[in-house]
Amino acid sequence: MAILQILEFPDPRLRKIAAPVTVFDAELHVFIDDLLETMYEAEGIGLAATQVNVHKRLLVLDVSENKDSPHVLINPSFEVIEDELTEYDEGCLSVPGFYETVSRPKTIKVSAQNRSGASLELDAEGILSTCVQHEIDHLDGKLFVDYISALKRTRIRHKLEKDQKKTT
Repeated sequence: MAILQILEFPDPRLRKIAAPVTVFDAELHVFIDDLLETMYEAEGIGLAATQVNVHKRLLVLDVSENKDSPHVLINPSFEVIEDELTEYDEGCLSVPGFYETVSRPKTIKVSAQNRSGASLELDAEGILSTCVQHEIDHLDGKLFVDYISALKRTRIRHKLEKDQKKTT
């Protein structure tokens, strides 16, 4: 397995819309394992393929306390079950060091495929619901900073650009 490089905002590749996964083969399984390893190594709770510059509709997440219950969602979509919104201070491996409050639907029904291509559904609420929505946003070329004010987004972008120049 390998640790993959995570793209950081404002990298334009994070805005690319991911294409559906159509081939479920050994290469995909290796990539899924690499994505999970990268997420755990970075101490994240979710990671979308787009964040590692692979533009396929695939995400992994694990919101369990012991980090022992990973979910692999391929070609995911969701429908809102309950209109009630919930707020979480969201962070992102592609926007390191920043957390902002984002409102999202509290309860959703997720439809996806597993690593073998079989269909799956799950009801999600709380942090699982938020995480799924956050990661699907990545597959659609969106970031959590798109939900905050332009002023805050610009401030974050400038800070990350400055930090990125220091490390190159």
